[in-house]
Amino acid sequence: MTAHTVEYIRYRIPEQKSAEFLAAYTRAAAQLAASPHCVDYELARCEEDFEHYVLRITWTSTEDHLEGFRKSELFPDFLAEIRPYITHIEEMRHYKPTTVRGAGASVPTLYAWAGGAEAFARLTSVFYDKVLKDDLLAPLFAHLDPEHALHVALWLGEVFGGPPAYSETQGGHGHMVAKHMGRGITEPQRRRWVNLIQDAADEAGLPTDAEFRSAFLAYVEWGTRLAVYFSGPDAVAPAEQPVPKWNWGAAPPYQG
Repeated sequence: MTAHTVEYIRYRIPEQKSAEFLAAYTRAAAQLAASPHCVDYELARCEEDFEHYVLRITWTSTEDHLEGFRKSELFPDFLAEIRPYITHIEEMRHYKPTTVRGAGASVPTLYAWAGGAEAFARLTSVFYDKVLKDDLLAPLFAHLDPEHALHVALWLGEVFGGPPAYSETQGGHGHMVAKHMGRGITEPQRRRWVNLIQDAADEAGLPTDAEFRSAFLAYVEWGTRLAVYFSGPDAVAPAEQPVPKWNWGAAPPYQG
């Protein structure tokens, strides 16, 4: 994945101008939102000193910001809104992310929310019991390895934020892809797979909240569609890469 560029603009805005400053950036933000070079943005205000603001804008690259956005038809309207506050800028620089990054524990992983290793082991046990009895899917798994359900449980656990057990014992993403090469999976089989694993999630007692199930289904849809592609005659195996990491996406766990 290509590292984006993060631009930080630090402002010191007199208290009496704060309302108009926020209003101006609310209007200017429409131009950022419309730019294909802008990934996201956020304006934060200091809690200890209300005069200090930091605007964070993530750009697809520094060049895309300077040559793309600033030379686009969006920039004049953006500049018109923020021009009165340019003299209040204390810093305006681009930063590249480093390898020091991670997530805190305030939001649980999908793995933890689901119930950990035991939950995914239950899921795959129930699921493959259904698969072997299904007229559409059973032929694909006629010579199923006795350890297959366990391996898939490790894979799903790692995908959803658990320990890297699959990577350590089986391999990375390429190993999983290799399992599908040349299998000729059809769209009806893919759809049946999706339906059965949702039924299995119910029977195995995985969480039924809307946020978890939407994230769970999003991965299942993504993964099965890749499986169909890689099982086809024109598939090209990808370069070796780590197991994908899935998160909550648009909806974090609901707190009532």
